[in-house]
Amino acid sequence: MSTLRVGVVAPDPPFNGMATGPGRAGLDIDLITAIAERLGATIEFVDYTGTDFDGVFDGLGTGTYDCVIAGTTVTPQRQRMAAFTPPYLITGQALAADTNRLPHVRSVDDLAGLTIGVQRGDTSQPIAERLVAQRRAARVRVYDYGDIRAALEDLATSGCDAVMKLAPVLTELVKPLPEVEVVQRRLSTEEIAIAVAPADTELLDRIAAAQGELEEDGTLQQIRRRWLGNPFTDQHLAAL
Repeated sequence: MSTLRVGVVAPDPPFNGMATGPGRAGLDIDLITAIAERLGATIEFVDYTGTDFDGVFDGLGTGTYDCVIAGTTVTPQRQRMAAFTPPYLITGQALAADTNRLPHVRSVDDLAGLTIGVQRGDTSQPIAERLVAQRRAARVRVYDYGDIRAALEDLATSGCDAVMKLAPVLTELVKPLPEVEVVQRRLSTEEIAIAVAPADTELLDRIAAAQGELEEDGTLQQIRRRWLGNPFTDQHLAAL
């Protein structure tokens, strides 16, 4: 393999879209670059710009790219569309609110009568919909996948009252918003992994082997610590 075509999604900090200088930056970018080096391949990044995150897997079937690395949670539905490497991160959903406007919102137990904003196709969507079905929240507002910053801005104007998203991403996105706070984490446990086309078992094995080598020699742990910090230092996942 001379070129590894990689499907990516931005903005999705700290996985991709970190503003650290020219070019791409983030945990996913560092990891897939290191994997490509182990494979002796150059990288061609291909941006996915669809409104529903699950549409990113269509590019595997059409040959638009060879693999997807996009802070992607492994789910049974997605395993019907793609094959996944062992996880390189375990994390979960978190909840953010404008604590100036809604100071009482500290967890999902405080969402009665309120609207939860989620991205279309994100794994937060079924969690939010379940809260509504249980009458623990009033409704779900679904934003196109690229509109996560618009959802966060709506927290101040009551366009929505809380936003749910993977904790590492939500933590980064609220940093420039002084009134918005991540009020609850660990709403789920999700395995984050690289996806390839279901039939491409050879590529899956090669990427998984390279990732395993990076885990074993400490490179992957250094990448996690660079982008996620000390709370994630216990994530040695090579045995999973």
